Amino acid sequence: MTVQQPRHSRSPWIAFAVTASVAVLTILDVVKVNVVLTPLEETLQATPTQTGLVVAGYVLAFGIALVPAGRLGDQWNRKAMFMIGLVIFAIASLGSALAPTASLLVIARILQGIAAGILMPQVLGLIQSTFHGQARGQAFGILGAAIGLGTAFGPTVGGLFLGGFGSELGWRWTFGMNVPLVLVVLPLALWLIPAAQPRDGRADLDLVGVVLMAVSVLFVMLPFVLTTGSGDHPIRWAFLGLGTITAVLFVRWENRYRAAGKSPVLDFTLFSFSSYRNGVIITTLWFAAMPAMFLVMTLFNQQGLGHDPVVVGLITVPYAVVSAIVAAVVGKYTFRHATSLIIWGFIIFIAALIGLVAIAVLVPPEHNPLAMAIVLAIAGVGPGFIMAANQMRTLMDVPVTQGGVAGSFQQVGQRLGNAIGIAVGSAIFYALVVAVPRDASGLPDPTDPASVATYAYAFQMAMAVLILFSLVALIFAGIDHRARSKQLVEQAAATVSS
Repeated sequence: MTVQQPRHSRSPWIAFAVTASVAVLTILDVVKVNVVLTPLEETLQATPTQTGLVVAGYVLAFGIALVPAGRLGDQWNRKAMFMIGLVIFAIASLGSALAPTASLLVIARILQGIAAGILMPQVLGLIQSTFHGQARGQAFGILGAAIGLGTAFGPTVGGLFLGGFGSELGWRWTFGMNVPLVLVVLPLALWLIPAAQPRDGRADLDLVGVVLMAVSVLFVMLPFVLTTGSGDHPIRWAFLGLGTITAVLFVRWENRYRAAGKSPVLDFTLFSFSSYRNGVIITTLWFAAMPAMFLVMTLFNQQGLGHDPVVVGLITVPYAVVSAIVAAVVGKYTFRHATSLIIWGFIIFIAALIGLVAIAVLVPPEHNPLAMAIVLAIAGVGPGFIMAANQMRTLMDVPVTQGGVAGSFQQVGQRLGNAIGIAVGSAIFYALVVAVPRDASGLPDPTDPASVATYAYAFQMAMAVLILFSLVALIFAGIDHRARSKQLVEQAAATVSS
């Protein structure tokens, strides 16, 4: 292995701050669109399929680009990939803000998702190569806090733009805000991010592996992103079969490629580490539950109960603040206690989801936002544990030279979970409210008790599925905890015997 270690003339935390801020931007764009979907339907006459693709197209492109971009960053240059991703992200954000039609908005969002998929692996790879031991745990803890803030503050950002600028300018600025922010970050990234990095001496690009990986992710995610809950053609599930076939071909190709002494796009020996294997599964399930929770909660409060976008967006503020503080604080403990923190995080989060369901049943509609904000403030402790600890735990045993591609495949799990959770949650929600009477603008009457009751029931059923995702994740967290405990016992025995 050829290693090129950078000489740090300044603290690595400065470069980390720049890259982490960009990670937040990419995650913000996953969730901040939730509150602008209704204005999109009104101002661009967007169909339900088009508004769905504004969300899902970004997630799909994000997922497809991750592993190839991570591989290029590991083998070529993470800083260069980061700069390329930033420029594309700014251009696509401007295109989204200026889109004259819903179709062009979808195209711009797909390009934006590709840019996000280029950026995120470089952030993870830079952390993996720059920090070590407890410092790495702190860095992932802060990154987890930042991502938690982005996820939770997303609806707030969209709501504030809608409240401040009105329906059309509001949604346009929700996308356009990225442009000035990227223009600020771009010169800082060029100046502060180190160009030198550890490299594996084998510099194979594995183009066949890249294509098979991208096609597999596309086919597996496509039926979920095409699920809207209304009038979906069942033929879309055939893509899962195609995805299975291409995934098998991908695995076989990668194993043969590695056996030939070359460097595959994804080295499946990574999955021999129980920490990485379990971490990817937990990540996928976590992102199936958490972002979908925000979506169905937004739809319930905004459409079903008729609350203003600003009010709905503010519901998540306590959650964001608490989760960010907790993630930043516990980061330094994740190196030793990651598995325990993940277990307790899921227990707290599941309890909070049950609390949200209880609010929909028991609390009057006018008090729903405040009650949900209070429950989410408590819930923020759980994600604060999970985001910091699972990121650290997943990459704990991964070689530094594979940090980018390993982190990017974990991100693929996030985007896949994202697509599954949003598809399942929104499909259940929309299917149960489809018969609710609507006015000329296509919205239900929030003063109609029957309409409110139907929306509350739809919210409860969607949340029940998200609770199930979280319970399965908790089971895998328990499995990983046992594996970690066994590993520590074996290490202690080896130390004694030596």
